Amino acid sequence: MVGLALMTLFVAMALLAPVFANRSELQAAAGRNNPNLHAPNGKFWLGTDEIGRNVFALVMWGARVSLYIGLLATVVAVVIGSVLGLIAGYARGWVSRVMLAIDDFFLVLPFIPLAIVLALLLGRSPTIMALVIGGTFWAGGSRLIRAQVLSLRERGYVERATALGASSRHIIMRHVLPGVAPLIIANASLIVPGAILAESTLAFLGLGDRFSPSWGKVLEGAQASGALTLNAWWYYLPPGLCIIGIVLAFTLVGNALERIFDPRLGDR
Repeated sequence: MVGLALMTLFVAMALLAPVFANRSELQAAAGRNNPNLHAPNGKFWLGTDEIGRNVFALVMWGARVSLYIGLLATVVAVVIGSVLGLIAGYARGWVSRVMLAIDDFFLVLPFIPLAIVLALLLGRSPTIMALVIGGTFWAGGSRLIRAQVLSLRERGYVERATALGASSRHIIMRHVLPGVAPLIIANASLIVPGAILAESTLAFLGLGDRFSPSWGKVLEGAQASGALTLNAWWYYLPPGLCIIGIVLAFTLVGNALERIFDPRLGDR
């Protein structure tokens, strides 16, 4: 319930960003007449950044960008991982071996260097970043789904369906997929925080879109402006706490879903 409450809070931030903060406040021109790195006051609830922009507006609109990237990356990772995991677990022979080899390749591939190269080649927009992250985050989930499918494939109802002449597509869609659906849902809730952390890392390294103020991009601006040295805590602390909070929220919800779908975990 704590995780669900935190998740609701951040979703509300993303949805209500246009209500509490005008998008024009994200532009450098809008902050020219504002004091630079000014502490919070009645006008600027979270102070200003190094060019006079309202940090409160950056954090509110950053919730939209970070959640968008995290959710889209999760959808991409879940779709790729589920399809390949189902095929690798149900198929036999060389098809299964090829799928397993692809999975192993992405599991050992270092994420940060690969993501940096792909971001430099494809672009830095939020959509591209989400596709890059999702395209590299699916391997772990695929391995879990494959293991579950290997178990379901030997169940009696699957053997009966095979004996009655059901096609592989029918068996996967009607008998195997419903059995792994809870695992897919629980795994998806745990991919979201990883995707948001990955985007924050890439943005902090300077690979974020400068027109889309994600929380990681705000942290990158705070680091570049020397906010830590100047003790401008209002610049780096709010986006950092938001990243910690959203990761904690999805992690708590993901762990709860695992216990719901697998009651045996509750006894451990």
